[in-house]
Amino acid sequence: MFELWNSRVGSGEPLLLIHGMGSDHTAWKLITPELAKKFEVITIDLPGHGFSSLPGGMRMDAASLGQLIFDHMSRWGYEKFHVVGSSLGGWIALEMAAANPDRVRSLTGLAPAGLWLVPETRRHPISAVSRYMASTTHPIAPHLLRYTWARKIGFAMVSPQWESLPLEICIDAARAMGSSKGYFPAWDAMLGLRFDKEISPSIPITILFGDTDNTLPARYSQERSLVPEHARWITLPQAGHAPMWDSVPAVLEEIHQITSAT
Repeated sequence: MFELWNSRVGSGEPLLLIHGMGSDHTAWKLITPELAKKFEVITIDLPGHGFSSLPGGMRMDAASLGQLIFDHMSRWGYEKFHVVGSSLGGWIALEMAAANPDRVRSLTGLAPAGLWLVPETRRHPISAVSRYMASTTHPIAPHLLRYTWARKIGFAMVSPQWESLPLEICIDAARAMGSSKGYFPAWDAMLGLRFDKEISPSIPITILFGDTDNTLPARYSQERSLVPEHARWITLPQAGHAPMWDSVPAVLEEIHQITSAT
């Protein structure tokens, strides 16, 4: 039986963290220790990412991945929980809240994908090149990323604070991207789709985007009309596509605030 890789730390109300495309559970390292002081933090690896395999025929669209996660959470004994999702993980979280509002206590979306009026119909060539570069260089990433020029190439488009990112975070991200068998299947599953469903006002929602998100730019990938009117929308200064790296205190504060509202 297929099983999503998962890790659980801390105690308290369950809080599920869902990473983005080409990432894995290590994306949450900078905020997990603090969250674990209040919550039981559950991190997962999506199919074809990190330690999770990619079975043949696996449906990789956000709605299907959301149902897959619900099934696993039930199997692990979690019926209702808070959800935090990054990028594709944020889109998955939105789909989960729309599909089964009785099980999602609160939703925090960090630069969620799917908020575009006109869906993409083909792979973006720059991102495809980035994936190719990561796949060929990730075995030597621990050596390369000790050099400033290599970190700039790998992370300047992701984070305006790339120079101060911890080396461990950079190495983990390079390894996750380079080894992700689910990267292109997830990407292809997004083509032609967007998030456009209703979510119950009973679920507190916070959406956070960095003010310099080059992956999902504000001009065409941050359509506010696609999220519920009751959602709080926050733009974080000096942050890119990974607010949990660039704005650790602000992200923690928002998670604590929204989870306290339930």
